[in-house]
Amino acid sequence: MREKNLVYRGKSKDVYEITAGEHAGKYMLHYKDEATGYIEDGKPVFDPGYDTVVGEIPGKGAIACRFATHFFRLLQEKGIPSHYIDTVSDTEMVVEPADPLGLPAADPEFDGSAPLLNLEFTWRNNATGSFWRRYPFVRPCMNIHKVVEAWTKGDVDLLISLEALEETGAMSREEIAGSVELVKNIASIVSDDFASKGLHVIDGKFELGRLRHGDGKIVIIDEISPDVLRVCKGYSPDSNGDCSVYKECTVTGFTGGKRTIKNKKQVKAAGFIDIFL
Repeated sequence: MREKNLVYRGKSKDVYEITAGEHAGKYMLHYKDEATGYIEDGKPVFDPGYDTVVGEIPGKGAIACRFATHFFRLLQEKGIPSHYIDTVSDTEMVVEPADPLGLPAADPEFDGSAPLLNLEFTWRNNATGSFWRRYPFVRPCMNIHKVVEAWTKGDVDLLISLEALEETGAMSREEIAGSVELVKNIASIVSDDFASKGLHVIDGKFELGRLRHGDGKIVIIDEISPDVLRVCKGYSPDSNGDCSVYKECTVTGFTGGKRTIKNKKQVKAAGFIDIFL
């Protein structure tokens, strides 16, 4: 795909416009081997819960593409709308053009003004990661019933309240309610599919967008891949759905005013990819 057709360059994939052939006018997603995570003791630790690229995993792009294909086709079977059209190579997927949810800066002439770019929605089965760090008064890994949050997507992801989305005009109340329902429905399908394989999804994040063709329907776009899911093994829920073995799994810390939380039973992407692929 020629660089002049590049529409967007992301952390895990690039987006190109298709200008000729059967899929002219559509977009091509090219999945890359770059991976996000953090640096610990001078070495990269790959973790999809983080947003900084810390290295490459050879073959990761092909695996992510196959994984996303599996779930987009599963959503098609369940009647869930998405931008997915077809997978045409090991690392390339054809999708309908869609505009990520966002809003231009109202008064860009003011220093510091910035647009709202590429909203994404997190959903959480359990209280861990940034959710627990923000709300440390809750028990780690308690069942939080697929809480949905909206975040701006960029170099630094920022939480934005659903009420603020409506008041700023980024989304209508009906669009917000529909988006939350859509995210929860997809989260349930993904969680159930993992559960059928003996694994538990801790949390995930989805990007939504408006299709450019038709009535601008809001659908899931971007990807469903190991980059956007955290998964664990050994999950043992009690009668409330809380993990009963969290004390054996969760490790927290508080240093320099910063909280950390890790899940020892979190499965590396390679550990659950093999099950699906």
